[in-house]
Amino acid sequence: MRPFQHLTIVFGSVMAMLVVTCIQYQLSWWWLVIVALVYVHFLVLGAIFIRWNFYVQSFGKGTNKLWVSLTFDDGPAKYTQPILDILAEKQVPATFFAIGKNVVAHPEVVKRWDHEGHLIGNHSYGHGFNFDWQSTKEMTKEIESTNDVIASIIGKRPRLFRPPYGVTNPNLAKAINRAKMHSIAWNIRSFDTKSKDPDQLLNRILDRLSGGDIILLHDSMGITHEILTELIERTQQNGFTFVPLDKMLDIHAYS
Repeated sequence: MRPFQHLTIVFGSVMAMLVVTCIQYQLSWWWLVIVALVYVHFLVLGAIFIRWNFYVQSFGKGTNKLWVSLTFDDGPAKYTQPILDILAEKQVPATFFAIGKNVVAHPEVVKRWDHEGHLIGNHSYGHGFNFDWQSTKEMTKEIESTNDVIASIIGKRPRLFRPPYGVTNPNLAKAINRAKMHSIAWNIRSFDTKSKDPDQLLNRILDRLSGGDIILLHDSMGITHEILTELIERTQQNGFTFVPLDKMLDIHAYS
């Protein structure tokens, strides 16, 4: 069982005992409200923090202390091609978690990802703000539709899935299992979508490197392209080697 299932069992037991206690000893019913609020609080935190593995098991870090993996979300996007140019120059592999509708719009980028040896993962079809409110059926449809369009271009179906916004819930856990995907998290979140200072962004990543790291970046951001060369060079100077995500985690990237 996942942690949220254990928590729900404990919550149900505590609530049952509280009801009996409140009736027997005439305690305030506010105790039930307080326990319920604590329960909901943990459910929300478990959804937000993917590395808790609260609803679904997600891979967030490798074990080899000499390896690092670069991952990019939201492409194909504005800076995907310039980022690929840098990766080609530095001979560094990466994993790109693609949005299905962007794949349809830019199949040539998907072909380039595959041709240059990068892994392609699934990041849902639309990455809509309402993704996490959908049913398991609708989530599964988004995942499978994205796999379909990627497979139509490169002949392989991805098995790596990164949840939009890094948010998980029971419906998504079922969808991931139905689609036979691996949920992929990270242990270094760059916050490149919010960063304005390139030096600050670069140092935020470099200061946290410890080996086995999965770095979350976005190929939709100009600042990410701006720091990438120095990020690669300084990471290598610190003794780390960039490896593909499937090698880092010892899992299959495609079915």
